[in-house]
Amino acid sequence: MQPYSDEQLMQLIKEKQSFALRILYDRYVRLVYSFAVKSGGDPQYAQDIVQLVFTRLWTMEKGYDPDKGKFVNWLLTVTRNIVIDQLRKQRNENTTVSYDERTLDTGHSPIHGRDELEDEITRRLLKDEIEAAYRHLSASQVQLIKLLYWEGYTLNEIAGHIGEPLGTVKSRLHQALKTLRKHLTLAERSERP
Repeated sequence: MQPYSDEQLMQLIKEKQSFALRILYDRYVRLVYSFAVKSGGDPQYAQDIVQLVFTRLWTMEKGYDPDKGKFVNWLLTVTRNIVIDQLRKQRNENTTVSYDERTLDTGHSPIHGRDELEDEITRRLLKDEIEAAYRHLSASQVQLIKLLYWEGYTLNEIAGHIGEPLGTVKSRLHQALKTLRKHLTLAERSERP
């Protein structure tokens, strides 16, 4: 018997075929769990996220669209959105807002940390996406990008430092950026559930 593709399983889930959800669960539970832990949760929190993700798959009106990217990227986007929702909910439950005249004077809200929390999660996830895209580059391409963009060297300085012609360095940079753009664009497209 040939195993079902993720796309076929999602179609069966839309038709409320519970065996399809069990197969997807078995296939992706470790990935969703590790993503939830990596997003700053303890094991119990991660288990709650897993349950919410697979419940969401079962109850979603709109499902996975294969034209928008790989299933695994879509699933991680769903997971990320649930993590953010849960952190917001948790933050709201733990926040008590009291009347403070200084708040009125300064215009600052006592619960301004909510956006900072979402920004931090987004930064972590973007860093993971960039690191994943880096895996498609050669060591020399990674070194070139780090020297140019993170350490502030010019292309001429890099060419002199590594002992290669400027044209070779420019060509390597062009190929590296093309590869990064390709993989980051694929990840971005697949993030739109």
